[in-house]
Amino acid sequence: MDGTETGKTVRYSKVWNLPNILTYGRILAVPVVAALLLWGGDTARWTALAIYVVAAITDFLDGYLARKWQQQSSLGRMLDPIADKVLVAVVLLVLCADSILHGGHIWAAIIILSREVLVSGLREYLGELQVSVPVTQIAKWKTTVQLVAIGVLIAGPAGDTVVPYTTEFGIAMLWIAAGLTLYTGYDYFRAGIRHVVD
Repeated sequence: MDGTETGKTVRYSKVWNLPNILTYGRILAVPVVAALLLWGGDTARWTALAIYVVAAITDFLDGYLARKWQQQSSLGRMLDPIADKVLVAVVLLVLCADSILHGGHIWAAIIILSREVLVSGLREYLGELQVSVPVTQIAKWKTTVQLVAIGVLIAGPAGDTVVPYTTEFGIAMLWIAAGLTLYTGYDYFRAGIRHVVD
């Protein structure tokens, strides 16, 4: 095998390795989950929840497998956070459109989405300065609570028929996630702001 073929194989493996394929799958799951929720009905909601759970699991698996198999790539590092944010943002928007989140509870979604946009902008700026801010344990808890809350809200009315007050429990968890979002957002900006000022 000559050098050109070797180079093509390396590039191909960096694009189509399993961790990246899992990330692609998570991105493709977003419109499917949104369409099922907008379609409505208990069956559609349970199906959307199943797809969402699989997508959330791949969020853990892709990074774990990339580190374990030493298949980290620039493409994977770029797409992984994008896939996470698109999944959360789209589902929250659909939940608002579906009136699962209504009235003052929409502010929980606004807080979460605003933080994601602001932190993404700061990360991009700090990346140009070759500065990285490590993810804290509280940020990991925030992500976990947020993913669980959104999953419960996807079940929503369908879940209420099985376990009463499922929707209310999901809303409460989303507010907890919003509180953690504010704290971690402040913590992140506090860590990064000195680089911006400099």
